[in-house]
Amino acid sequence: MEHGGWIANALVYLAAAVLAVPLARLLGLGAIIGYLAAGIVIGPWGLKLVDDPAAILHFAEFGVVLMLFLVGLELEPRRLWAMRRPIFGVGSVQLLGSAALMTGAGLAAALAWPLPWSIALVAALGLAMSSTAIGLGALAERNLMATASGQNVLSVALLQDIAAIPILALVPLLALDAGGPGGGGSGWLAAARALGVVAAIILGGRLLLRPALRWIARSDTPEIFTAAALLLVVATAALMQSVGLSMALGAFLAGVLLAESEYRRELETDLEPFKGLLLGLFFIAVGMSIDFAVVLAHPALMAAVVVGFLALKALVLWGLARAVGLPLLERPVFVVLLAQGGEFGFVVFQAAQQSGVMDAPTASFLVAAVAVSMLLTPLLLLGADRWWVPKLAARAGRGAAARPAELSEPQHAPVIIAGFGRYGQIVGRLLNASGLSATVLEHDADQVETVRRFGWRVFYGDATRLDLLRTAGAAEARVLVLAIDDIEQSLKVAALVREHFPQLAVVARARNVSHYYRLKQLGVTRIERELLDASLASGRRVLELMGWQPHAARNQALRFRAHNIELVEQMAPHLGDEQKLIALAKQGRQQLETMWAQERAAQAAQRNRQGWHGDDEAADR
Repeated sequence: MEHGGWIANALVYLAAAVLAVPLARLLGLGAIIGYLAAGIVIGPWGLKLVDDPAAILHFAEFGVVLMLFLVGLELEPRRLWAMRRPIFGVGSVQLLGSAALMTGAGLAAALAWPLPWSIALVAALGLAMSSTAIGLGALAERNLMATASGQNVLSVALLQDIAAIPILALVPLLALDAGGPGGGGSGWLAAARALGVVAAIILGGRLLLRPALRWIARSDTPEIFTAAALLLVVATAALMQSVGLSMALGAFLAGVLLAESEYRRELETDLEPFKGLLLGLFFIAVGMSIDFAVVLAHPALMAAVVVGFLALKALVLWGLARAVGLPLLERPVFVVLLAQGGEFGFVVFQAAQQSGVMDAPTASFLVAAVAVSMLLTPLLLLGADRWWVPKLAARAGRGAAARPAELSEPQHAPVIIAGFGRYGQIVGRLLNASGLSATVLEHDADQVETVRRFGWRVFYGDATRLDLLRTAGAAEARVLVLAIDDIEQSLKVAALVREHFPQLAVVARARNVSHYYRLKQLGVTRIERELLDASLASGRRVLELMGWQPHAARNQALRFRAHNIELVEQMAPHLGDEQKLIALAKQGRQQLETMWAQERAAQAAQRNRQGWHGDDEAADR
């Protein structure tokens, strides 16, 4: 019977997702609303097809864990270090500012209703958290992760996961102060254990993860590598859970530690399907877990609490958005995605109930408030898109159409240009003047609007989307010019094209040598480093100003170009060995300088034998 029950539940979950999500997308509501609505329909307050949402919610939380692991894979340690100011600056202000305002509101409410200060503080800390799953899921759905608002949402989410350590340590202390059963030193002991586990994950990850994956990869068994990837995430999450920390934070740290490894892309490919399915299941479980009995018992109070904490958090977030200089049109997304409550609030309120800080009815009420806010978030986001963003656009003097329509009609040009900044525009002008047509894709709405004013036919679209590439004619085109500014986006497009459109010749722009190497690893062979030729052209002008003949300066620059490209290719096999790369770079520079110095000496000796004077050398070079 139990086995049959699981099969029946799986059938219900899959059928609900397959029916609800396409319908929600058809109505323009987004996939997350579809999942949440499906959960409500099949849950205890709908058709009652599933009667234990708590069990599936605990299982589906693994989707959030996988999502944070994949986010970590996109953040190399140096990029994470570069984000330390927004993480601890913006994140701390959001968390502490929101908690302070809500604690004040709770204490003010205590004038009318008896409410201990400890309950007000715990409720404020729990409600100050935001849903990582919905926030990052919405950013991924809209491909906004690389924007300023996306990076700040990620920073706040990471700080909130880190804040789990002191918050969970604080709850038993509040219980002790309130006369509850909590233990005095147990909170700080738990915090010490938590920090020890984080340190062990970081140190062990740097020393063991890559060698272990290398050993597993040598077995040439793809399914075992997939199993190893899942084991890595599960083990890291279990370690964090064992000390009462966020499983997602542990998975994120593991992802960051592997961000520079050679197995990064394979890990992403293996885990992406699991992440998508489990995240969908998580949203369905959230929809099922909303206790409408609590909502209907006190509807006015529930509405006041939800609207109140959303408004207070939005106030803090809007001020933060202005302080950090977020673009005006990106602020609504930043505010809406972080104003909601989050799944960590469930953990805080459960811990508070177990410690005796608050009673069961209060904890259930706050859990329901968080769930309702999560349900409202996609709707608020949709409303912001339709009413708030156009008003901000009009205020900025840019009309109501803040974002141009995406490419929707199939294109048939032989060339596709992905990215139409300074680099892509020069390529496009050359092709256009040569009588060749090209389909141009650009994901920056401001850039699309700007170049369209100059008469360019540019389509708004994200080239990392397979469906958009198909619409752009990638299956029929002959050449793709990869001119995207963002390195990670560029690499995603290159990998997508190599996998799905092998006939398409890729001509890529590399921002630097590291980008050049990573494109080569993806099988791209026609790569131009964006600053190489411009720098050499400047060097030629300097040589001419120093007395060199133009043809001699040009030949010297071409020789240097050939030497530099050869040296870069020689260094390619030694990626990851910094000492070897430094040695090869020094050796190459010394060889070139020695060779050219010998040539200058030979030329000078020849001129002296012919009776030339040194004063004429510069003019004849």
